[in-house]
Amino acid sequence: MAGFWRCVGVRWGAGGPRLVWEEGRVSPLAYGQGVAFRVVGERRCVGARGNACPLAAPVPGRSTQARCGECARLDRAHSVAADTYVDDPRTYRVYLAWFGRGMVKVGITAEERGSARLLEQGAVAFGWLGRGPLMAARRSEELLRTALGVPDRIPYAEKRAVRACLPGVAERAAEVARLHARAVALADWPESLERLPCEVVDHAGEFGLAGLTPASGVITELVDGGVVGGRLVAAAGPDLHLEGGVEGEVVVLDTRLMSGWDLTAVGEAAGGGITVPVREVPREGGVQDLLF
Repeated sequence: MAGFWRCVGVRWGAGGPRLVWEEGRVSPLAYGQGVAFRVVGERRCVGARGNACPLAAPVPGRSTQARCGECARLDRAHSVAADTYVDDPRTYRVYLAWFGRGMVKVGITAEERGSARLLEQGAVAFGWLGRGPLMAARRSEELLRTALGVPDRIPYAEKRAVRACLPGVAERAAEVARLHARAVALADWPESLERLPCEVVDHAGEFGLAGLTPASGVITELVDGGVVGGRLVAAAGPDLHLEGGVEGEVVVLDTRLMSGWDLTAVGEAAGGGITVPVREVPREGGVQDLLF
C-alpha cells in the first residue's frame, strides 16, 4: 500500500476474501498473513450508487455504513434489500442461512451472484429453497419468516458470539435440512417460484473457523492516527479475526468500519498492535453479553 488508499470493504469470491480499494485495486487475504495499517485524517461519506458525495460530508466513526443522510437515502431508493426496487427482471433465489444453533435466517439474492451474498453475510452453512422472479421471491421470504419462525436479519454481534464454538458439520446440515423440508412443503408457496432440492453448503473451511480462538475484543471504530495490526486467523462476512497482542488474543475488525477513511501501510518494524477503541468481549457468558 503506497501512500493513502481508501477501502471499499471485503469482497468474497472463488479465490477467498480480498480487500477492495477505490479505483479497483485488490489485496487478497490469506490466513496466517499479517494485516497492518494506520488511519489518517477524517472519515468522509463514500457516496451512493457509484457517485461521489457532493459534500464529502464527514460521517461518524462507529457507523458501519459510511454515508451521510442524503447519500444513504439515495442508496436505499434503489435497494432490493430495502424493498424499494421492484422491477428487477433478474432471476432470484431464496435461501436459508445458518450461523449457529437456532440462528437461521431466510433471504433472497440474485441468482447470478451465486453464493457471494451468503459469504458476505458470514453464513457458516446455507441451502437454496427456490428460484424465480423478484416479487415471488419476496412473497416467499415473508411467508417463510412467519411459517418457520425465522428472521430475515441476525445482528453481527450474535454471529460473532458463537463463531468459535460451532457444532459439527453434520449437525449444521441437519438443522438446515429440517427447515428446508418444512419450507418446501408449505401450501402457500408462490406458483412462479420453483422449489429447489436440499443441498447444504458449508463455509467453515472458507472462513478458517477450525480451531478458532474466541475473540477477546471487537474494534468499535477507527480514529485518526490509530493503528490496526495482527495476524489474520479467520474471516467471515465483513469480519477479520486478527491475532496479536497479549498471549495471542484475537480481536475482530468489521471491515465496514474501514470505508471512508484514508489508510496507509504500517511496516512490521513500525509496530503492529491495535491502538483504536476496542470493546472487550467477556470470556464467559454468551450472546446476551455481547449486545450491551
